[in-house]
Amino acid sequence: MSVFTEDQIQQLAAELHQSEKSRVQIEHFSKRFPGMTIEDGYRINRAWMQLKFAEGCTPIGHKIGLTSRAMQISSQIDEPDYGTLLDDMLYTCTPGQVLAIPFTDFIAPRVEVELAFVLKKELRGPDVTVEQVLDATDYVTPAIEIIDARIEQFDRHTRVMRKVFDTISDNAANAGIVMGGRRVDPLTTDLPWCGAILRQNGVVEETGLAAGVQGHPAVGIAWLANKLAPWGEHLQAGEIVLAGSFTKPASAQLGDVFDADYGPLGQLQFRFV
Repeated sequence: MSVFTEDQIQQLAAELHQSEKSRVQIEHFSKRFPGMTIEDGYRINRAWMQLKFAEGCTPIGHKIGLTSRAMQISSQIDEPDYGTLLDDMLYTCTPGQVLAIPFTDFIAPRVEVELAFVLKKELRGPDVTVEQVLDATDYVTPAIEIIDARIEQFDRHTRVMRKVFDTISDNAANAGIVMGGRRVDPLTTDLPWCGAILRQNGVVEETGLAAGVQGHPAVGIAWLANKLAPWGEHLQAGEIVLAGSFTKPASAQLGDVFDADYGPLGQLQFRFV
């Protein structure tokens, strides 16, 4: 049973929309509505996305979050979450150049290292398998997710961390995606062993392997296709799907330079300006 009326859903979606535009964070929804559920979070998120669609934004795919066991335990859940990727979130790197990303596009950006699956066939749940994901994927490529917090991460009064319901409402914390690396065949590439070194201002901040995403990054794509089915939704051909981070997020400040080195899959280099 939802604790929200449709009017409340629309009001909370409007608060998220305004927060993103003003770059002023809002307080936890879960504190105002203690009975809030995961489904409520997705309802609010979908209402917010409708506001963005009405302003001309176009969906280009999905992101999967909370894919690591440690993150799920800290969020007190037993599955990932997901959000929507929009065309105005996409930044494309040119090899050998440092891409300039406006810091004012975000409130409190953090950087995560991922793999992106670009689909050539649709995936409809509820019984999608990893094998079907690999068959439906055109290519896999390195991607950086820039996460953000329209709903403050820690309560301004109590310092309590936001709940998963808040994160889901907040489009699973999604705000940006950086692409531009090499494209590889998912059927001939050992995806769990794809790794990356993330440098921030020349210092190695994080390293990881894609196996950190539930053992294989395609696992989350299958989960998402099945999770969308009860909403009457599916993954479409041409979509970009971010499989989940295999490093901890690195907080970014104005002027920071990031270099995500994926070895044979290339590098993504960018600066917040």
